[in-house]
Amino acid sequence: MTKTDAHTLLFTDLAEIARTLGHAHRLMLLEHIAQGERPVERLAELTDLTIANTSQHLQHLRRAGFVETRRDGKRVLYRLGNGPIEAVLASLRAYAEHSRAEIRQLVTDAVNADGGHDAISRDELLDRLRIGGITLLDVRSAEEYALGHLPGALNIPADELEQRLSELPPGQEVVAYCRGPYCILSTTAAALLAAKGYRVRRLAAGFPDWKAAGLGVEA
Repeated sequence: MTKTDAHTLLFTDLAEIARTLGHAHRLMLLEHIAQGERPVERLAELTDLTIANTSQHLQHLRRAGFVETRRDGKRVLYRLGNGPIEAVLASLRAYAEHSRAEIRQLVTDAVNADGGHDAISRDELLDRLRIGGITLLDVRSAEEYALGHLPGALNIPADELEQRLSELPPGQEVVAYCRGPYCILSTTAAALLAAKGYRVRRLAAGFPDWKAAGLGVEA
């Protein structure tokens, strides 16, 4: 095989990978699977697809190595495959935000939906966690929290937060996080907490980005 042939083969493989990812439903499925392994029935519910359609997309992703399966009794659970898949998804989001003005505006609106509360970067959060004195608040569902969460995070889903404020340690600043840059649960939670007099910030990235950076998680 010549160098030219090898070069062509490499880019043919890259094009095939791009074709596999070139469907909105597959990217949606990967985003949900990045939260933790789930059966096809639950993935169909989360993406509002039929089970048959969900299964078809999952098979495409599985053949390309983006997802793997394991059997749990009668259920087949899907999880992310090996390799930097979360980093690939994060890179796609970053490029979309860079190149598409409407997506950039969507993200900006989501960030500002809490009335301008400051976002905190992943690196700054790591520094604050070393110092202590903050409450890390996971406002995703209990199901997602059980599948994996940031170490030491307290889970109060966003739609239950107002009724469960007493569970927050008094006197500490709260850092809320959710699924990622397109998830507005943390901004909604930040707005509520600020209105109740809490010192609050929101994590700029979400749980999948934390995992993609190779940082520890609990389950």
